[in-house]
Amino acid sequence: MRFDDSKIEEIKSRADIVELASEYLTLKKACRNYLGLCPFHQEKTPSFTVNREKQIFYCFGCGEGGNVITLL
Repeated sequence: MRFDDSKIEEIKSRADIVELASEYLTLKKACRNYLGLCPFHQEKTPSFTVNREKQIFYCFGCGEGGNVITLL
């Protein structure tokens, strides 16, 4: 199923990426970001960051990144 761009933007504006990620990961506040273990690769030291202000995530370990839609 394909959603139109306006529906995707509506979902992005309503969903909070930190709340969504916290349902699946343990995140800890670190300055402006939240840190946790990356769900995309095996790691022991947290390199997965979530930025509530920008509503994006990025993993410094594997390079995976995106928004609330791509996190799903």
